[in-house]
Amino acid sequence: MQSFASEPSGTLTLQTITMPADTNPFGDIFGGWVMAQMDIAGAIHANEISHGRVATVAVGSMVFMRPVPVGAIISCYTSTLRIGNTSIRVKVEVWIKDFLTHQILQVTQGEYVYVAIDEQGHKRPVLQHTQKSD
Repeated sequence: MQSFASEPSGTLTLQTITMPADTNPFGDIFGGWVMAQMDIAGAIHANEISHGRVATVAVGSMVFMRPVPVGAIISCYTSTLRIGNTSIRVKVEVWIKDFLTHQILQVTQGEYVYVAIDEQGHKRPVLQHTQKSD
């Protein structure tokens, strides 16, 4: 079972407001929409590290702790878990701020794995793009 924090960790990478168009039939924000926001945030984070294109190759286990209401501000925080030869593992936490109560609550967290790719879509080393010249 995953443990959840009492406050966000990592870098605030993406923030948006939930809209009625993103709801499931019960009026809560669709989990797939939340996962898409997480993927965008993780890709931004991995792109900054790789200095180039990345593609999502895996998503680790996720647990949704609570439904997300319409009108909540959703914030995705990212942190690097591991940098491999061609891949980057990113932790993504999702927090919401309820616009009525102003309470900040964690919704979910997950691990996303991205591979650095070149212009032809083939994997490439991450380190060749992160090393600085003397």
